Amino acid sequence: MIDLTINGRAVQFDGDPEMPLLWFLRDEAGMTGTKFGCGIAMCGACTVQVDGEPVRSCQTPVGSVTGQDITTIEAAEQDRIGAALQAAWVENQVPQCGYCQSGQIMQAMALLAETIEPTDADIDAAMSGNICRCATYSRIRAAIHRAAETLRA
Repeated sequence: MIDLTINGRAVQFDGDPEMPLLWFLRDEAGMTGTKFGCGIAMCGACTVQVDGEPVRSCQTPVGSVTGQDITTIEAAEQDRIGAALQAAWVENQVPQCGYCQSGQIMQAMALLAETIEPTDADIDAAMSGNICRCATYSRIRAAIHRAAETLRA
């Protein structure tokens, strides 16, 4: 039995510990906000946080996160940084197709947890592994700056 904590809730899984966390979240836990993109940890669509660090859930075995706190996009609004980012995402009209946005927000949450006043270079470096097929990178950067301003106020 694998004991997990997802979005503050205890969850148990009696299955293959090598199953990617992404598939556990989507298929077993019913949390479909985390998306499958490339399956090789290169696009960032599947980004979640494990103990506050962004990880690619498509390549993270569910058994490797036992005893750690897993946060998905479904709980982002419960975090003050996540709530600020989601509001800034809407204000800056970031999403077009929206497919990558949960991974983008989860990555940006980790950035703002460490750097409350990020430069463009900080943002570009932190977000470089998250691909947006619609190329809304300038809006993503603007939204992260806006969320940072809100958090500093």
